[in-house]
Amino acid sequence: MATYAYIRVSTADQAAGTSLADQQRRVEGVALIRGIPIARLFVESGVTGSGPLETRPVGAELCRLLQPGDTLIVAKLDRAFRNAADALVKADVWRARGIKLIVADMGHDPVTDDGVAKLFFGMLALVAEFERSRLLNRTNEGRRSKAANGGHVGGSAPFGFRVVGEGKAARLLEVPEQQAALHTIQSLQGSASLRQIAKIVYDRHALRISHEAVRRALRGAAR
Repeated sequence: MATYAYIRVSTADQAAGTSLADQQRRVEGVALIRGIPIARLFVESGVTGSGPLETRPVGAELCRLLQPGDTLIVAKLDRAFRNAADALVKADVWRARGIKLIVADMGHDPVTDDGVAKLFFGMLALVAEFERSRLLNRTNEGRRSKAANGGHVGGSAPFGFRVVGEGKAARLLEVPEQQAALHTIQSLQGSASLRQIAKIVYDRHALRISHEAVRRALRGAAR
């Protein structure tokens, strides 16, 4: 049974003055209080925390080394995990394997031990749900903003437009002949059936369009 410690800073953290030395003092302080010597200190420098621990160069080595009965000390959750959901999964896996996790800024006791674990995992579950909600809101806001500015948010181009560019640079460009047909479709809404509108579009603009395509075009125009 061994005790390991993990500390990390990204390039941005270094620019902001986040210190590896401070993290090292924290994890060594916990080890001293508990009377457990640190067998090895894993230092991850200049690596972002956006990826899981096992995908980072030093983190991957640590994950391979951890065995049942071992203890891992980290200074803060965000040094080892990319978000609360990631921490929730990893800590639960380690607890099942008999690996103890100590988070220095949450106390000196393993957060995977009985008693502390229920509070810790409950808190993480709430934070993870909040993070998912925020991510979904940001994604939806980004899609709405991109669409409002003429960007294309994926899928087939709606009638009246074609997609130019790829990925984040994809935008919708008006197709003149389809735009004229789209104007006809909108002007006939409520005064003719979908099939009748499709026939009129063909008669006026020589464009074949199904009644379902007419429905989608009217639905898109209403947004």
